[in-house]
Amino acid sequence: MSAAPATAIETLAIHAGQPSDPVHGAVMQPIVLASTFAQPEPAKPLRFDYSRSGNPTRAALEECLAALEGGKAGFAFASGCAAATTLLHTLRPGDHVICGDDVYGGTFRIFDKVMGPLGMDISYVDLRSLDRLAAALTPRTRLVWLETPTNPLLHLVDLRGAAEVCKGRGIVLAVDNTFASPVLQRPLELGATVVVHSTTKYINGHSDVVGGALITSDLELAARLKFLQNAIGAVPSPMDCYLVLRGIKTLPLRMRQHVVAATEIAGRLERAEGVRRVHYPGLPSHAQHDLCRVQMAGGGGIITVELDGGLDEARRFLMGLRIFTLAESLGGVESLAEHPALMTHASLPAARRAELGITDGLVRLSVGIENVEELWTDLEQALSAARARS
Repeated sequence: MSAAPATAIETLAIHAGQPSDPVHGAVMQPIVLASTFAQPEPAKPLRFDYSRSGNPTRAALEECLAALEGGKAGFAFASGCAAATTLLHTLRPGDHVICGDDVYGGTFRIFDKVMGPLGMDISYVDLRSLDRLAAALTPRTRLVWLETPTNPLLHLVDLRGAAEVCKGRGIVLAVDNTFASPVLQRPLELGATVVVHSTTKYINGHSDVVGGALITSDLELAARLKFLQNAIGAVPSPMDCYLVLRGIKTLPLRMRQHVVAATEIAGRLERAEGVRRVHYPGLPSHAQHDLCRVQMAGGGGIITVELDGGLDEARRFLMGLRIFTLAESLGGVESLAEHPALMTHASLPAARRAELGITDGLVRLSVGIENVEELWTDLEQALSAARARS
């Protein structure tokens, strides 16, 4: 008698796509480094023929990712940017795309500097308002791209509402779920067409792999993505796939601790001297806290803080940190801090950053899973350093 299929995310994270190796019984997924695979007859391979087209270790990761997001097909890539670029190649010159106005700087760079010159028409819209989304649609709109929570200001978008706007018009709704992870938010269940991840971040969780993923339940789109994944070839190595799979096994545990720590620290930061404003969806003070409670299973592990003062204060704060590491990226077990205007969002023009509210006093914290009290002590002494005058 076979066991019932797993549905709990804690079980899926450990077992989905990863049965014991049928050859040797290895419990962990083998790392298959072969670039090519023997064929019993010409043009009649077994499951795999060439590792750009498919690889056993990558296939296990893709199946696991699809299960975590509740999708029917998953595709792994060498980076989040590679995943995004591959998805955008499903479009044609002249197609209209609506992109959220507050997105990762690398995403903006792809739209503005890579796809725009190839003939894609892009509108950047504040998608907190579904009315603004509906008003921005044109007969040529083929894709709506959004993040929720957004990077770096942690705005939320009503996924179910956005899906309703797109659904009747045949528009693909792509949701970058990197900040939330499938532990906290499952966009496909709320009506999205495709989910995008930088698996570099929470999915892997150990800051030792760069990767990306697309997951969908739209079989027509899945077939197109499969073709493009092979044709463009921006695929991850088997070793990278293995490392991401290993990281996934603790994803539910890590995400819970990220949320516990970030919620506690965000609340303390609201009361701290030298802090003008705290952006964190898990706080009642967040303008969309009610949406967070409905749409997410926690506020996430990212806190964005507006410090009193400007660039000098932000520099002193960042240079004063001892446990938080000054570095780009996020979502690892270690706590990181960065300056969006100078680092992750430097590709946005200064006027655009000012319009969005990405000021020189804005810092982004990725709260890790270290001891919360020691993290808070580190932030307190860095805030003191920020207030000091040289």
